Amino acid sequence: MRKWKCLICKYLHEGDTPPDKCPVCKAPASKFVEAEPAFPEADAAGDAAAGESRTHSSAAPPSRKSKILDGVADLLSRRHAHPISVHFPNGLLPVALMMFLLAWLFDAATLATAGFYNLAFVILALPLVIFTGFLDWERKYKKALTPMFQIKIIAAAVVFAACLISLFWYLIDPGVIGSPQGWLFILVSGVAVAAAGVAGHIGGKLVFKD
Repeated sequence: MRKWKCLICKYLHEGDTPPDKCPVCKAPASKFVEAEPAFPEADAAGDAAAGESRTHSSAAPPSRKSKILDGVADLLSRRHAHPISVHFPNGLLPVALMMFLLAWLFDAATLATAGFYNLAFVILALPLVIFTGFLDWERKYKKALTPMFQIKIIAAAVVFAACLISLFWYLIDPGVIGSPQGWLFILVSGVAVAAAGVAGHIGGKLVFKD
């Protein structure tokens, strides 16, 4: 049985021909190369397809500063900085939502304050999450913009926007949860948690290839 590898997410497909679309990242059939080609020429063709973005790298040697930055970026990507960093806000977001919900149900200002501090830590962690996510997208997935990556990027943007809205809303009006708009504030926080869940689900599919 022939094996075909997706150049975007490294999914392996067995069959006489590559699939019409990658079941993991939704890349088209043109992004598949034979994983174990029968002829050396096919292997060379696969390497050329995977490294087309580096064909002109020898034209201008990178500066020392560029080499250092590239080395740091490569280290962060290889050591899985994105999945490590994303666990912090993903763990705190549901806690913040639960605190806000309990504060709304029981009119407890202390719980609302606890939710706000959890949300503040989420905001502090998100820049690192987004940066390392971009590095992974650039280095591991060649900036592919298949539907799956588009949804993941949109979900990340929704999380960041919803968290900022909640944070500044609370700073402007600390009593918002006890006001008639409290349900709307909690809904915004719920949207952030749901979007984080979508992004995490897609990340899991890319990692585990299921």
